[in-house]
Parts: sequence; C-alpha cells; structure tokens
Amino acid sequence: MELRPILYLGAIGLLASCGGGGQGQLIGVQGRPDYYQADPYGMNYIPMGAYTMGPSDQDAPYAFTAKSKTVSVQAFYIDQTEITNNEYREFVQYVIDSTAKRILGDEDIGEHVITEDEFGEEIDPPVINWKERIDYYGEEEREALADMYYPESERFYRRKEIDTRKLMFEYYWIDLKEAARKDGRDLDLSYTNSKGQNNAIKGHSDRSKFIIKEVINVYPDTLAWTHDFTYSYNDPMTKNYFWHPAYDNYPVVGLTWVQCNAFNVWRTQHLMNPHLSNVAEPFINDFRLPTEAEWEYAARGGLDLAPYPWGGPYIRNRQGCFLGNFKPLNGNYTDDGGFHTVPVDSYSPNDYGLYNMAGNVAEWTSTAFDESVYDFDHDLNPEYSYDALANDPPSLKRKVIRGGSWKDVGYYLQTGTRSYEYQDTAKTYIGFRSVLTYLGRGKAVNAEDL
Repeated sequence: MELRPILYLGAIGLLASCGGGGQGQLIGVQGRPDYYQADPYGMNYIPMGAYTMGPSDQDAPYAFTAKSKTVSVQAFYIDQTEITNNEYREFVQYVIDSTAKRILGDEDIGEHVITEDEFGEEIDPPVINWKERIDYYGEEEREALADMYYPESERFYRRKEIDTRKLMFEYYWIDLKEAARKDGRDLDLSYTNSKGQNNAIKGHSDRSKFIIKEVINVYPDTLAWTHDFTYSYNDPMTKNYFWHPAYDNYPVVGLTWVQCNAFNVWRTQHLMNPHLSNVAEPFINDFRLPTEAEWEYAARGGLDLAPYPWGGPYIRNRQGCFLGNFKPLNGNYTDDGGFHTVPVDSYSPNDYGLYNMAGNVAEWTSTAFDESVYDFDHDLNPEYSYDALANDPPSLKRKVIRGGSWKDVGYYLQTGTRSYEYQDTAKTYIGFRSVLTYLGRGKAVNAEDL
C-alpha cells in the first residue's frame, strides 16, 4: 500500500520534467535561456588562433629564456589599455565604503547590511546594502568610523585621512590544480554492480581542502617612486601620481602581482553580483591576468613573426617619431614624447586595437617565470603557474612581465622578450590589464571572411 503514492508522485515528476513534448525522446533540458556574450566595456575581442610564440629576432643579450614555437590560444577579451589610476581607484573606493558599511552594520547604525533574505532566512555573513548611502558627516557615523582614519598622533598637519593600512580586501579562490591531483582527492571512482547498490560515484572531494582565503591590502605603494630610484628626485610623483586628477588616465603602478589578482576578483564580482552593480549579468568567466601566451598573441595584433606590436623592424615611423614610450638613448627619456609614464591611450594601437602593448609600463602576466618553460609547457593554451607561499624561496615567486616600460631600452619592447619580477614587489614601471576567456569556441565568422 505504501508503494502506490511513491509511484504516483514519480509519474507526476516524469510528466512535469518532460512536459509531454519529448515523447520519450532525448531532447535535453528545456527552457534553457539563450546566451549572447556582450563585449565587456573597454575590452577588445581577440579571436582564437595559432601563432609563433617567442623571439622574432636574434637573442642579442643571450638571455636564453625563450625560443620560437607554434602554440594555439583560445578566444578571449583583453583591455584596450592598461588599467588606469582612476579605474583602480574605483576598487579602492569600494574597499573603503564596504569596510565602513560593515562597521556601521556591526554598530546597528542605519541599514548598511542585509541580514535576512526575502524569505526571512538569515544571511550569514550579512550582505552589504549598497542602496543605503553612508553619511560620513553624521555624528553617529563619525564616531563609529573613527578607527578608519589615521590616529591624531600620526596625522600630518592634523589632516584627517583614511588609514590606507586598513584597506583590506578579502576573497576566496579554489586551487583547481591541487583538487585535480590524484593524491589530493577523496574520490571512489570504482564501478559497483552488486545487488542493492547503485552504479554511482560513492565519494566526493572535500572542497574545503582546496578553498584558499586571501586578505590583501589594496592600496598601491606610492613610495615606489622614491625607493625604485635612490639617486633621483621623484618626490612630486610620490605625492601626486595615484590620487591627483591630472594622472587619472595614466597607468596605475606600484601594485604587486597579488594586488592585481585581487582587483580582478573584485571586477568579476562587480559585474556579476546584483548587490554591486545596477544590472545583474549572467555568469561569465572570471576576469584575470593574461597568460604569457595570451599576452604575446594580443601584442602581436595578428602580425606573426613581427618584432614589435606595430610590425617592424624599426621603432620609429616614417616621420622619424618613436612609436612607444621607452628609453631611446642613454640619459634621454624625452625623445619619444614621454618622461615617466604617459596616458594609456597614447601612441597608435596595434591591429587588434590595443594601446601600449610595447612601452609605457611593463605588464604582469599570470605565468610563473622559468627559463626552460618553453621546453615543457603545452602547445595548447600554454601556461605554467605556481601560487607561491610567503615562506617560499624568492625563485618561486618570479612572475613573467611583458612589454617593456618607460625606463627600458628598446629590446624589452619586442613582442618575444621575456622578463620577470617578484610577485610581492611593487614597481613604478609595472602595471597590468585584464583578460576574460570567451565562452564558447569564438564569435561567428562570415563565410566571405574565411
């Protein structure tokens, strides 16, 4: 007697799931939404393709860090320009406001956090309510937020300023490589066909083992302008470069590789999370730093074997003007039209519409630096990554930087030149741009374009 209700409910579920339209045929889950990936603002689409990665000219300094090889890269988006001071400042402002809102929520001042969902269920931890404005001049707010500012004993001429040491961004990521290791899984993939047992996977991995928590200070190292060049007067850049409106459209510098990763996590959340943006976008791939192979592919702009993003072999145009911001002569930083950095849309873009893929600032990639990596990495989306810990030796903290900078000689502007910097250092000549893997094979191509 107890079997009938179960069979009855099962029949209803079967009819409901098929909707009567499949007639028992395999038609897939119905009602799935159509998806079209819009071009992210400020990014250009780079089609999938194969190219010759590595030096396009002789290895003049005999660095022996790269050799030519053919690789394939899937379609992706990349920022047209390097991330600017003003774009990164939006991230810093988010951290300031979110920190303030959590403090006010703990003090029960206003409605700056949401503790229950629409069904009355508790949300733990609470979600920030971005619709509630912060009154930084309110009496209760000023008292509650006093600890966000420098203490009076540390203030310069009694100016009340945010204590940048407290601007911490917390996020989590999953170590997929560790999760994929055979000895890092708790899976029983055996096939069972015994009476009374199901033919199914009986175990699953403990995801908590591979979820990593990061807490990162997001404020740039503005003192980099002083400590990078000991016997050089750069105090005005130290004081003004990041915050002054005159430098809004200049590339942000003084960021570690880890801070750039934190920015990309926030950028992904900012686009996908309805609590952070006005419009909730469908889930997308994550914003991230480009792999070394992606960066070089984008820098070449479809000009395979060309030494520079604009082609080559020369570094000047027909009028004799330099085509990038670098150090053209000993002691001469000005003949190229720059001095330190220049606005991110300076000079002409390459054939993919990307600015300053050579010069201005060198750019972080996600790739760990190893002199021999070209000998063992794959030819399909090549990448060599290693997430170094704080106590790892310095050699494991090297990350590839590409493109050369305003203080580099012309060799470093070449598309195939590799260099590196340590992931926990911040320099005045290193910036970054983000990429986003395209969902699917790539954009449709018209037959006449083939």
